[in-house]
Amino acid sequence: MVVLLLVLASGLGSCIKVIKPQGEYVRRAPAAAPDYSLPTSWAALPTRLDSADAVPRNSGLRDGQATAPADVFFVHLTTLIQPKAWNGDLGDAQLNRFTDQFSIRKQASVFNAAGRVYAPRYRQAALYAFFDSTANGKQALALAYTDVKAAFEYYLKHYNQGRPIILAGHSQGTYHAQRLLREFFDKDPELRKRLVAAYLVGLKVQPSSYQVIRPCQDSLQTGCYVSWNAAEWGIDYPPYAGATVVNPLTWTSDTAQASAAVNRGSVPYGFDRVDAHVADAKVHNGILWVHPPKPQGYVRFYLPGRAELRHSFHVVDYGLYYLNVRRNAVARVQAWQRQQAQ
Repeated sequence: MVVLLLVLASGLGSCIKVIKPQGEYVRRAPAAAPDYSLPTSWAALPTRLDSADAVPRNSGLRDGQATAPADVFFVHLTTLIQPKAWNGDLGDAQLNRFTDQFSIRKQASVFNAAGRVYAPRYRQAALYAFFDSTANGKQALALAYTDVKAAFEYYLKHYNQGRPIILAGHSQGTYHAQRLLREFFDKDPELRKRLVAAYLVGLKVQPSSYQVIRPCQDSLQTGCYVSWNAAEWGIDYPPYAGATVVNPLTWTSDTAQASAAVNRGSVPYGFDRVDAHVADAKVHNGILWVHPPKPQGYVRFYLPGRAELRHSFHVVDYGLYYLNVRRNAVARVQAWQRQQAQ
């Protein structure tokens, strides 16, 4: 589903031409590495007003970061759609605005009731990197991860101060976040004690990826991870067979359908309202099935020649279950606190 990610970039329409960056990776030097001691190297910091503070209009929700007991380290998705280079440039103001409006505002904000949101800017790989069959794409993704890793290390040293952590991302963000989960939390028992949960959304996550950390089995388990990729009911996508899927309405991995009646509220792409009880969910062979919501704004796309990916809800993976995810993050933090008090 990652290949469907930013079809709607700036209203590009119902399909997207994935553009190859100019030149070979080795022939074009990437932009300068970010300095994470600078606030400008972060898309979201809890000490300032930014897009992670947003809530849907007329929702009655409030940003709770000022008193939140936990931290959230959020890694944004791909917003580099029409690139000149294989990796993004943190000095690109237009790219940063798109990142903030599309990913930080509409995705990272789901966590602003549970934790203080830290979201690094990074030299993200271009969308084409996920299609590339040469070493170019791998090198672009590897460079992007060096930034994400550096940001996380800076966060741990200078910002965290021993607080519980929610790790989250979407699509390319999840590509990097699941590696952070493996290299830091899975291998470090002390850091793992601080893990509330990881929300690894919008990318295939293999259950065998981790030696210790496992998928969450209920709504209050901590030190675990959840993952899903939403697609229209009836879709089969064999490459995702065997992927971890945790139903964001029940927080279990069983295949029972969760009715839309238990969906507290979905937020459409416009981020302009909350729609109650419009999206159901069912785990099916590595995909999360959902009947298309009747209200407008829940974006689906079709890629010509890729019928197996038709009608993905990738763009609104978080939005379809916005209030359930928001409440679950708060509940898991509270469960973590109770465990520490015992």
